[in-house]
Amino acid sequence: MSTARLYYITKTLLSYGLDELVPKHKIPWFAKIARGSLFWLRNQHKDKPAGLRLRLALQQLGPVWVKFGQMLSTRRDLLPHEIALELAFLQDQVEPFPGELAQKIIEKALEINDISERFSEFSQTPLASASIAQVHTATLVDTNGIEQDVVIKVIRPNINQQINADLALMEKLAKVLAKVHHESKRLRPVEVVKEYKKTLLDELDLMREGANGIQLKRNFEDSDSLYIPTVYSDYSRHNILVMERIYGIAVSDTDALLAQNTNMKLLAERGVEVFFTQVFRDSFFHADMHPGNIFVSREHPENPKYIGIDCGIVGTLNKEDKRYLAENFIAFFNRDYRQVAQLHVDSGWVPPDTSIEEFEFAIRTVCEPIFNKPLAEISFGHVLVNLFNTARRFNMQVQPQLVLLQKTLLYVEGLGRQLYPQLDLWKTAKPFLEDWVKQQVGPLSVIKQMYAQLPFWAEKMPELPDLIYQSLKRPPQIQVQAPKGSHKPLVLGLFSSAAMVIAALFYLQHDLIAASIAISSAIIGFIAAWRST
Repeated sequence: MSTARLYYITKTLLSYGLDELVPKHKIPWFAKIARGSLFWLRNQHKDKPAGLRLRLALQQLGPVWVKFGQMLSTRRDLLPHEIALELAFLQDQVEPFPGELAQKIIEKALEINDISERFSEFSQTPLASASIAQVHTATLVDTNGIEQDVVIKVIRPNINQQINADLALMEKLAKVLAKVHHESKRLRPVEVVKEYKKTLLDELDLMREGANGIQLKRNFEDSDSLYIPTVYSDYSRHNILVMERIYGIAVSDTDALLAQNTNMKLLAERGVEVFFTQVFRDSFFHADMHPGNIFVSREHPENPKYIGIDCGIVGTLNKEDKRYLAENFIAFFNRDYRQVAQLHVDSGWVPPDTSIEEFEFAIRTVCEPIFNKPLAEISFGHVLVNLFNTARRFNMQVQPQLVLLQKTLLYVEGLGRQLYPQLDLWKTAKPFLEDWVKQQVGPLSVIKQMYAQLPFWAEKMPELPDLIYQSLKRPPQIQVQAPKGSHKPLVLGLFSSAAMVIAALFYLQHDLIAASIAISSAIIGFIAAWRST
């Protein structure tokens, strides 16, 4: 199966003449020999422009390849304009499957005889068609007889087989690469493919996407920056998803945004704000933010708001990764390259024997030229090549858990470049990250952690006097004369801890006077315990 799929992929790429897009002087000798051995596979589309050939090839190969094309479409600094423009069609204009078949899938999923039993109107012509699913407009009639404009997302039929074949091939190639490539330990291809497989398979379950949408909507409730459409879970299944219909402007339609006098600078800045808020505040971020999934509300163009759809791919980060990333960003924004180098060593992203001085100098060489420049003046293609070379030189390991984050950051940067090329990405993001770090290490963080532990301490509070009594009553196992007053710090410490818990409980009951007394007692107890030691 994998061998047949590999041949099909090779045949498709060569039949569209994609090998001709690579400059001949950059093709290694063994690749030229391999190409010559497949002499019967010729370019069958010489009359078509390069961008169209690339799009058609990726579209023919299926969802895994279309996803790759979607990401490339946002990188207009890496690709010629005409190719990036053509790849943009992969965001929501992939060739659809018949609307009659979509209707039958919906009827079967909802166990109804006719779609009119749930929807007073249904359009068989798809509103949009992407790599994994397509969207149809409809009018939902709920149990109270109230009508609501909705869209119904329907998974493409028989798509699992094609995706599984591509993923199986990728896994085999990753294992081969891990054995033969001298940099496999650093690149970790098996782990990266495993992470990508999990992400892609999760996207095939629309109930999961619905839950992701509900979570993101709750995270940005009453936000001026991002709106997530309502999900109608009662009418959704694993292969169909019913959502509120939105009427925004596609973020890629800059002409329409300018025509309604949208504040493009604020819109670009809010894109950066939304990204960092999702990552660092919520640790739950939309990881498929290509232009086909992002719209701008038509209301209040002077105070623009994003509308996010297609929440099938989301990413999360643990506390350690969030902290290291935030500290790296801040050190980077402050041009403290030594701190960046030290953080990479501390986090284990580079070997512990790495020379901090050499690593610092290498990072400075790559990053210093891009500061204080708007996006329009930065060649991220050049920066990425230099960063990859630096990573290779210092044996920096690929972090699979950060792959989604890196991809999303590329999307955000691509959107910013398109909306407002004069955007200062660093100046916009720095204050947000500094505030976030302060919240993590300041008094507010301590209070939040105590609040999170309240249910545990509330459960243990009745046992606390008995535990103190038993601790004082228990005879020492080693018969050594204890110094006079040796139990005093322990008793004071336990008393102070109990007072802190009681203060938190009073605070929850909005009894601020009692809470103040309790917290004062706790502080006095801690000071007394410290002095008695």
